[in-house]
Amino acid sequence: MSHRKRDTCRLCGDRRLKLVIELGPMPLANAFLRSPDDFASEPRFPLGLSVCESCALVQLVDVIEPEVLFRDYIYVTGISDTISRHNLTYAAALVERLHLGPSDLVIEVASNDGSLLQAFARHGVRTLGIEPARNIAALARQAGIETIDRFFDATLARDVRDDRGPARAVLANNVLAHVDDPVDFLRGCRELVAEDGLIAIEVPSLGDLLDRLEYDTIYHEHLCYFSVTTLARLCDRAELRIASVRHVPVHGGSLRLYVSRSAGPRDPDLEREVRDEHEAGLSEWARYEAFGRDVHANRAAIRSLLTKLREEGKTLAAYGAPAKSTTLLNFCGIGPDGLPYTVDKNPMKVGRYTPGTHLPILPVSTLAERRPDYTMILVWNLADEIVRQEQAYLDGRGRFLVPLPAPRVV
Repeated sequence: MSHRKRDTCRLCGDRRLKLVIELGPMPLANAFLRSPDDFASEPRFPLGLSVCESCALVQLVDVIEPEVLFRDYIYVTGISDTISRHNLTYAAALVERLHLGPSDLVIEVASNDGSLLQAFARHGVRTLGIEPARNIAALARQAGIETIDRFFDATLARDVRDDRGPARAVLANNVLAHVDDPVDFLRGCRELVAEDGLIAIEVPSLGDLLDRLEYDTIYHEHLCYFSVTTLARLCDRAELRIASVRHVPVHGGSLRLYVSRSAGPRDPDLEREVRDEHEAGLSEWARYEAFGRDVHANRAAIRSLLTKLREEGKTLAAYGAPAKSTTLLNFCGIGPDGLPYTVDKNPMKVGRYTPGTHLPILPVSTLAERRPDYTMILVWNLADEIVRQEQAYLDGRGRFLVPLPAPRVV
């Protein structure tokens, strides 16, 4: 009962969903295993990327129930220095744009450990988090961020507004892609936000995913992959207006939208973005067909490189156990025989095993202790941060590999 398959588009309801690439069967991206005793019973589910031939929304048709994916979660946003800096600049920009002060309320949906809301609290504004993962919500409360541990929808939004009043800012960072009914989700945000407020949305960019071959970001939690074009259509359906859109260099390339309840003319920059996406072929099947071919070519190149290094007698390891590594490792068929272990900064992951491929997850200090010749950075979106932090490993003649868009030494 945890898995079902939908046959209609989440945006327009059309049934013409064309398969771009099949990546599965695949374990759940954040279902890290505690013991080898769990290996044999590990569930797997189909994972295929499709595009709607009517409205061009890229999406998954295989849906895992949110209770399975998110109630006991293991990803926390506050560990990365890069994301921490991003949160500070993000909060400062929105505080300045809306002139937020102590009387204003900022609500974040899918607030995780409260890291982003802490950046707003520094400016003296009131904050409230909504986070369904009870263990992660508890971390946020320990950090002083009031948090409701429930799944968000329009009904909860009305209850919160009745209790707290409207919010000047509603934050939805890396969550819109996680919901099976994005129109209802945005209508819930509309319920929460004040007439003179903004909904701030960040989602991974479909254009960047295609251009940079970021196929490892395709996993069961990410039900939709948005372009500006499909986001504009989605907001129209939720009776919202995009006030501005910009590109931000996080998570492999993201889109940030400021959205309001107010009616008004479309932003000229939005029209330009839609035009650019059309010229880039984001509504054309040929673009997705080429993407599928490139993904298979990348798998062959990664496997070939690792084989070559092992034949040369080089020792190997990996850095990071992000959700996206589940897709990459399983699709490429890389287990402990290819990468004997990976290291990670998240204490909730250390001591566990990667889903499907069962790499042991060890502390980051293992790199200095074992000094592998080559370490593949699976959390490639933080490669610059990792290279800075692990200069001693590089000074000891260790080398980092990045797998996408083509495997290479950095």
